[in-house]
Amino acid sequence: MEVIHKIGRRKTAVARVYVAQGSGKITVNKKDMADYFTTATLQYKINQPLALTNNDGNFDITVNVYGGGITGQAEAIRLGLSRAMCELDPENRLVLKPEGLLTRDPRMVERKKFGQKKARKKFQFSKR
Repeated sequence: MEVIHKIGRRKTAVARVYVAQGSGKITVNKKDMADYFTTATLQYKINQPLALTNNDGNFDITVNVYGGGITGQAEAIRLGLSRAMCELDPENRLVLKPEGLLTRDPRMVERKKFGQKKARKKFQFSKR
């Protein structure tokens, strides 16, 4: 099997995921996944596509991720991994699609408008 390359995005985070046959080692930005994502919740999010498709220890995964915060980065990796699992076996799509793992979350931060305090919040109106 050759290396499969997929891209996942979430908010401003972009993850380039490389999947190759191996022992199940996940490397994020040249660090071990447990060192990069310290909380169990984020590690669970990354392992979700592998667990659902029963590929827990079958592949070595290398990830380059930049932009956004750690949650956005974890979800970007999850999308990239899900896309890679679908390319490996089209049957995986039937498992991942109902869980919503193949959907790119389109929500982005709304820009601040001039003459306002934030994107939607206005300055306080005083009646003197």
